Order: sequence, then C-alpha cells, then structure tokens
Amino acid sequence: MLSFDIRSLEAKATQVDGSVAPDDSIWEEGDALPAAPIDVTGRLSSAGEGRFYFSGHLKGSATLPCRKCLEEVSVPAGEEVHLIFAETGADEAEDPDVFLYEPGARALDLRAAVRETWLLTAPAFVECRENCRGLCVSCGTNLNESVCNCAPTKTDNRWDALLKLQSDAR
Repeated sequence: MLSFDIRSLEAKATQVDGSVAPDDSIWEEGDALPAAPIDVTGRLSSAGEGRFYFSGHLKGSATLPCRKCLEEVSVPAGEEVHLIFAETGADEAEDPDVFLYEPGARALDLRAAVRETWLLTAPAFVECRENCRGLCVSCGTNLNESVCNCAPTKTDNRWDALLKLQSDAR
C-alpha cells in the first residue's frame, strides 16, 4: 500500500515498501504499463508544514514491442526518485515538479507520483537485439526468422548520387 496517514507523517518519517500493480486503477488508457508490479522503496518524511519529501527507488520491468519486428521484449526499468508533495494552494503549487494533495486530506497517496515517474522512466522504444532485421516492407515477413521472396524495392532515384558515393568509397 502506498497511502500514508498525514498526521503520523508529521510526527515522524516512515519507511516505504510497497508496489503498484499493472492492473491498479491509477493507470490510464495509453499508458506504458509495467509487466509486473513496480516496487517502490524509500523514506517519506515531513518537509515543513503541509509538505512532504519522498526519497527512494522505483524498480520494475516493461514489456514492449520491438520497434523493428514487433516481437515482445521485456526490459528492466528503474530509477532513484526524489519527490515533493505539497497542499494545493501552497507556494509550490505552480512548480510542475511538485505533486499536490488536497488541503485537509487525511492520507497521502504516492501512486499518482509513481505513475508519472514510471511513464518518464520506462523506455519508449526497444529492440529485441542489436542486429534486428525487422519486417519486410512488402509482405510483413519477420526477416529474423525467414527470408521472403519479395522483389527488392526500388529506392528513390534522388538518392542515387549518394549511393554512388558510398559504392565508390568501398
């Protein structure tokens, strides 16, 4: 659980050891979902009246399609994070790096901040391997698994001068 009683946080810091599951209601349509729960560890403490500071680590993995052949690839993702929480209407409310919570709230929920940090941490593109050959542009055959019988595509003749320079250099 990543929700903490604000009154107890004002009295003393607390250790955070929780997770955000891929099926948690915090995720929105189109988000890069984690492949497994994101582990959240660290320390949450008061940083003055109505302000809190979290210092810790996010760790998880994302499963994304290879950008060339569309095969599913699992990649680790994680980051050390430092987050500031303040009441809506506080001086820091205009700062985009500050996460806001409602005045008078009884609990501070870290999940929204974890979601946003995850979306910035998880890779946008992955490749299944360094030498991925991708898909045939004509028939869609995965060129890592087999060779297709499609005729080579004609390149734009505006590139012929550069291709000639490249072949002359060899």
